[in-house]
This record gives sequence, structure tokens and C-alpha cells, in this order.
Amino acid sequence: MAPMKTIEGPWANLSENQARRVDGKGRFDFFWVRMPDSSPGLILRLAAITEEVRPLPKLKHVGIFYRVVEGSNCWCIALSEPKHLDLFETLCRDVVSAGEQAADLQSAVNRAVRRAMRWHHLLRGGKQEMRLEVQRGLVGELAFLRELVNVLGPAKAVEAWKGPFGTAKDFELPGFYFEVKARRSAAHSKIRISSEAQLMDIDDARLFLRVQDVDTSLGATGNNLKDHVDRTATLFENDMAALNVWEQRLAESPYDEDAVQFERGWHLGGVRLFEVVEGFPRIVPPLPPGTEELAYSIRLDACAQFETGFDLNDLIMGDVRNVGA
Repeated sequence: MAPMKTIEGPWANLSENQARRVDGKGRFDFFWVRMPDSSPGLILRLAAITEEVRPLPKLKHVGIFYRVVEGSNCWCIALSEPKHLDLFETLCRDVVSAGEQAADLQSAVNRAVRRAMRWHHLLRGGKQEMRLEVQRGLVGELAFLRELVNVLGPAKAVEAWKGPFGTAKDFELPGFYFEVKARRSAAHSKIRISSEAQLMDIDDARLFLRVQDVDTSLGATGNNLKDHVDRTATLFENDMAALNVWEQRLAESPYDEDAVQFERGWHLGGVRLFEVVEGFPRIVPPLPPGTEELAYSIRLDACAQFETGFDLNDLIMGDVRNVGA
């Protein structure tokens, strides 16, 4: 890219490799900077003990990275396309504002990266419409996530939530996998399995199917979808690393706050837990040659002999809570 000879905004009058503090009264070392290629940027100077926060968001025409500047490691944002300068300045000022609200430098880095991640998800385009069954499934997964937080703590619990990535199993823990299905309590007693891999065995691990009743109605009292999300988010407020992962997972999920029907309540009902072992009614690979992307239904009455009465804490605490301790 050709160097930008003339540039406006806070980068005006800065030469290559020159920097100017964003706010002389700011708590942290945010600087406007011209990069070695003359592109405009923002850096946050870190201390030697500051841990790098990853993964970093990816933005079109914007680079986000760590780099050593004059002997200090820095978190950097740089613009590669000059026609987007106004939007880039807005992004940078928003990131600085978020970082300056932190209590310490490590938290400032966390907040800055999280805010940039929000821009990533905003600019990548809108999400698909949240169909009722998609919302029901999300409510069911959030209910289980809250239970896991009570057993494992926020960091391990939110790391286990893989559902937003479209993986075969919704939750993955050392030695345990959980597939969560949400259904109407008054519906026919069956659940839908969306792929042949969903109930496939995992080597050296136990697989459980959790069936959560979730009902919905308009104009009724109770928690709407945003309430369920906010209730879950509060569990991560005191753990910056867990909060960062939570926001990434939520951004990858189908959740779109702008599409929430605030008058629609979602109500949690009964829960059944089944262990998927030999003899469980399911279809798993290998499939007949030439067949793929299998979806099918399972009647819950055919699963009765596999239902467990395990308390979640008793089930996994010995095997999971000590991992990484």
C-alpha cells in the first residue's frame, strides 16, 4: 500500500513513527501513532507483566496486533485503507473510552480487545432472523451454562460452551460431552437430531443428552430472551478472561438483541438427562455409501432406560473441577 501523505484528524502533523498521547489526563498509555508505512494507528503501551489477550478480532482494512515499540510491547490498531479514516477514528475513540473505564492496565487491555471484537461482529453483517426454535434452543443452552458455572466456575464453564460454533456437541468438558435439546413441554415426546455426528461416541468420554422443556408466550410475565442473556452475563462480570470468552461466544451465537421481542417470555420447565451408551436409539456413522447430512427424530419414551438421576455437581465435579487446578 502506498504511504498516506496527508491525513486528518488526530494524526494530522504526525510523521512516520511519531506518536501523540490520546489524553494527557488519561489513566493508560493510549497513543495516536503513524505506523512505519505512514498509516494511522492507535497503540496501548503495556507493562512487562501485562498478559496478551487473545484471540484478536479481525476487521477488514484494519490490522489488530501486538508489536514492540521503542522497547515496550504494545497493542496496536492500524488502518490500511485511507477512505475509511472517519470510521476508523470513531472505532479508536470507542476503544479508548472502553479501556479507560478499567481499574488496571490488564483490565484495560481486556476491555479494549473486547470492544474491538464488538466492532468485528457489528461490521461483519447482520445475523439471520431468530426463529422461535432457534431462540428456544439458545434459552436451553444458557440454562445449562448457568448450571455449569455453579459447578465449575465461570472460566471453565464458558470455555466448555461450543454450541455457538456449530460443533456436533453443545458442551465439551474433559471426559464429558453434553448435547442440549430444548422442546415445548406440551409437544410430542420426541426430539430432533440434526446430524449423524450429534450422538456419536467420543473416545474416553461419556456422552449425555439433556432435554430441557422451554415454553414461550406473548404478553406474559417472565424473562424475555434478553433477560436470559443478561442473567447469564452477570455470572462472568468478576472474571475478565471469562467475560471475554462469553462475549465472543455470544457474538458467534444466533443472538441478536435488536431482534428480541421484549413482550415474549421464555419459561424453563423440567429437565431430563440421558446417558448415550450402547443400545441408545440413534444413528451414527458409518452411513451407507452416498448418504450424508442425516437428520432424524428420537422418541423419548424409547430412551427411558437410559435416563439418569445424576446431580450435575456429583456427576462431573471429581473429573472436571480438578483439571488444570
